[in-house]
Amino acid sequence: MAMIDDNSKNQIKTIFEQLKEQVNVVLIVKKEECETCSDTQTFVTEMTDLHEKLVLEVLDESDDKAKELGVTMYPAIVLLDKDNKDYGIKFYGIPAGHEINSFIMGLIEVSGAGEVLPDDVIARIEKINKPIDIKVFITLSCPHCPGAVAKAHKLAFMNKNVNAQMIEANTFNEISTKYNVSGVPKIVINEDTELLGDQPLDAFLNSIEGL
Repeated sequence: MAMIDDNSKNQIKTIFEQLKEQVNVVLIVKKEECETCSDTQTFVTEMTDLHEKLVLEVLDESDDKAKELGVTMYPAIVLLDKDNKDYGIKFYGIPAGHEINSFIMGLIEVSGAGEVLPDDVIARIEKINKPIDIKVFITLSCPHCPGAVAKAHKLAFMNKNVNAQMIEANTFNEISTKYNVSGVPKIVINEDTELLGDQPLDAFLNSIEGL
């Protein structure tokens, strides 16, 4: 059964005309104890089938490449560029519902066709010189979550010191409980700095600069 209707597929195809370079989409699944792995594979397959510049590779958790990518939960999606460069952009859980928007934005970003930021913002991002881990907890029914995810992924794309993950809160209850997720989007930076809501990029940078 298709997860994306024909009307949506046609709209997404139009958006994907922006894609500049090939994006290698790596889906990592687990054979057991993974309720959403099958649906996620169907979803990602349907998405990548919409444009020739999107190339899907499906790996099992035990694969060496999966381990090299540092994946810790399943299902996981990692976006690599045409040269298989890893920018630290991950999706844990299916990026469906409203989150399809951040997935589309991530693909466009890694293809090299992302939004160009003002020079002063670029300078602030380039100055990040320490490891930064950003977790963005979301739910698929949250209309404000894709913006937060896209900003985190933008930072990861632009600075090698930043890793950013979307985490679907309902799929990963244990980690959501650990970080006391009661509202989304909840943004956790380096474990102890928290933001709530679709914060502007400036708020991300202020928090990072304050660490």
